[in-house]
Amino acid sequence: MGHIELRDIDDDDLDAVFEMMRDPEGIARAAFTAKDPDDRESFDAWMARNRADPSARVQVVTEDGGFAGTAGTFSVDGDREITYWIARHAWGRGVATAVIELLIALEPERPLYARSAADNAASVAALRRAGFAEISRNDAYAPGVGRNVEEIVFALLPTLDGN
Repeated sequence: MGHIELRDIDDDDLDAVFEMMRDPEGIARAAFTAKDPDDRESFDAWMARNRADPSARVQVVTEDGGFAGTAGTFSVDGDREITYWIARHAWGRGVATAVIELLIALEPERPLYARSAADNAASVAALRRAGFAEISRNDAYAPGVGRNVEEIVFALLPTLDGN
């Protein structure tokens, strides 16, 4: 693994993000994706909404300066949650774990939540390594795979020192 950083997304990143989110293997792992990953108009509208949301942080993951995925934080019903999508060329080298650690450092809110398809073993392992604990499981429709998928909800709880 190279040097991992997060930076704010800009317009020049959108083509790379769109292509990453169309990767069939990435879609199968993430499961909870766009219904039609080839719909650029919907993707652009979704990105515009996320980028305009003052409660959301939308970032690009870089490895040694090159594109390696996306990451961010957002609010759902007052709860803070992290999200990330690692590009396939960066899989299996600890990039997701490094990204999760960076997101934890940037987001002071606790508990902090994350979600993963239960069969995405790499994501589940990375979240657990970073200290997230499973708090629930549910069965939900995953547009990316066109069927119900078991989803795990994780939480990073406050520590005794408040962090």
